Amino acid sequence: MAIAKAERLMNLALCLLGTRRPLSKRELRGSIEAYLEAGNDESFNRMFERDKDDLRELGLVIETVENLEGEPGYLARRDSNRLPPVSLDAEEAAALGLAAKVWQQARLAGAASGALQKLRAGGMPEAGDPYEGQHSAIEPRIPVHEAAFEPLMLACRDRRPVVFDYRKSNAARPEPRQVEPWALECWRGHWYLAGYDRDRGAERVFRLSRITGKVRSRAGKYTAEVPDVVTVRETVASWAGEGGERSALIRLRAGAGYPLRAKATAVREGADGWDELEVPYGHGLDAWLVEFGPDVVVVEPADLRADVVDRLRAVARG
Repeated sequence: MAIAKAERLMNLALCLLGTRRPLSKRELRGSIEAYLEAGNDESFNRMFERDKDDLRELGLVIETVENLEGEPGYLARRDSNRLPPVSLDAEEAAALGLAAKVWQQARLAGAASGALQKLRAGGMPEAGDPYEGQHSAIEPRIPVHEAAFEPLMLACRDRRPVVFDYRKSNAARPEPRQVEPWALECWRGHWYLAGYDRDRGAERVFRLSRITGKVRSRAGKYTAEVPDVVTVRETVASWAGEGGERSALIRLRAGAGYPLRAKATAVREGADGWDELEVPYGHGLDAWLVEFGPDVVVVEPADLRADVVDRLRAVARG
């Protein structure tokens, strides 16, 4: 059924684009086989009006004018339906090429590749990497391994609420979340979703690798206003403790916790098998420290130490 409709729409578009004068409904019905098979005039009229609306929704400019006999006629002038020349510089072409790489492991990989080919045929620079020749051994990639990426991307586009099971870093088992998705962003090799958490009544950021099971769409409209600018990367960075205005003093077992050492602003080697580190203290640092288990001991501030202890106790209770 879908193939038959697509073929009918294509034939109608070709007829409207190929004529130099307006064509009446009667003439279009006699030119398109699918319309000839319509049972009666009423069925044909309904089919034609739907097809005409579908073509206009797809972007075809269809004019309605009177023909020489005074009947309403239809045509699609080529000059009104011609796209302007594609004008992209090398950096813009590189950005599009990199965006297409997002779909390398996704279902729309073929569509993304075909879109790039059409843009190149329309004048986009063939060399999609402005740094090619300078770092030829390095190719930028944006991995998309999470199954949740595609349904969440579509939900962000269509503004559809979703439900999924999410496991926090310090939780033993996942919990259901009802979310109004806003935007997806990649930060340091991981994809994150920003949106409105209905159960908590506030904005939240979710790491896609911690979503378990399927992402399920829900009917209905958003209940919270979508902000003009969604700062996923800045939010995740602050939750990871980056950009914090305060510093935390922690003891770290020698030879462990290399990600913590990379973020530390100061490191003092200890003689007892433990090193002292000063790390930026931002929202979410307690959850991150818990991931290092017995290799980390918080010295100060006291509120951070208490938060880490509470999280560890919660994990121990299961």
